[in-house]
Amino acid sequence: MTKEKKHITTANAYHIPVMLHETVNGMNIQPGGIYVDLTLGGAGHSRQILAEMDPTAHLYGFDQDEDAEQNIPNDERFTFVRSNFRYLTNFMRYHGVNGKVDAILADLGVSSHHFDDSERGFSFRFDGKLDMRMNKRAGQTAAELLNTLSEEKLADIFYLYGELKNSRKLASAIIKARATRKIETISDFLEIIKPFFGREREKKELAKVFQALRIEVNQEMEALREMLTSAIEVLKPGGRLVIITYHSLEDRMVKNIMRTGNIEGRAEQDFFGRTQSPLRPISNKVIIPSDEELQSNPRSRSAKLRIAEKQ
Repeated sequence: MTKEKKHITTANAYHIPVMLHETVNGMNIQPGGIYVDLTLGGAGHSRQILAEMDPTAHLYGFDQDEDAEQNIPNDERFTFVRSNFRYLTNFMRYHGVNGKVDAILADLGVSSHHFDDSERGFSFRFDGKLDMRMNKRAGQTAAELLNTLSEEKLADIFYLYGELKNSRKLASAIIKARATRKIETISDFLEIIKPFFGREREKKELAKVFQALRIEVNQEMEALREMLTSAIEVLKPGGRLVIITYHSLEDRMVKNIMRTGNIEGRAEQDFFGRTQSPLRPISNKVIIPSDEELQSNPRSRSAKLRIAEKQ
């Protein structure tokens, strides 16, 4: 007998959840299960998970952004964790469910809300302060980093996180510009970097620059590394890890840990030459949005979904 699934409308002005049913189906929701949504955001995924849970199951939702708190589901089966997901193990231990979690979901994309809010500084489409912090209560802003980091460090950020070939020229221009006046707004920043990009590729290249800066501001790669390692400890045998990525750096880390159990992708083999890993990919083929979803939500175009199960 197949389980009848409830489908709810989850799109809102805050964020349209990407590959909603593919991700929730991948979590393999069961009666009495314990689930974690590490990226609450607009709560689109969380509401669908709750719709498919029975009364005895429980869902924990993480988010460090105070704006996301307006989307907390009013449901006694839901517990909100105001934190970066890098502290997954700590909070699951605090709630007494470490090693007992049935599935973990993380949608690593930035919410549409962030891109569309000019005050957050995530998009080059608006003018405003260069902030880019997911957690507005802590850390340095993008402007502070641009005004203080060395030329070498800035070049590394643009090259590693934005894969920009002219990273050194960009860094040099920023150093020269800030010697005469402080870089404070998006327009200040665009005035410096726009001359380095031709009009035909300007938007794509600017998006890479802003992505690189955002990753550095929020220490996204370090946080992801810690979270992926913690997920193995937090899941129970048979538990699912369900991750949506949006760029090659994070996708490589997710693919590596699902195949080998470590971020570096270093395969450890037993006496018989079989790869030893705490995780087993559910499908070797990455899942991508359907043509229908791409039409209705163009921001999903770079999304990749990977699912693995703890051995």
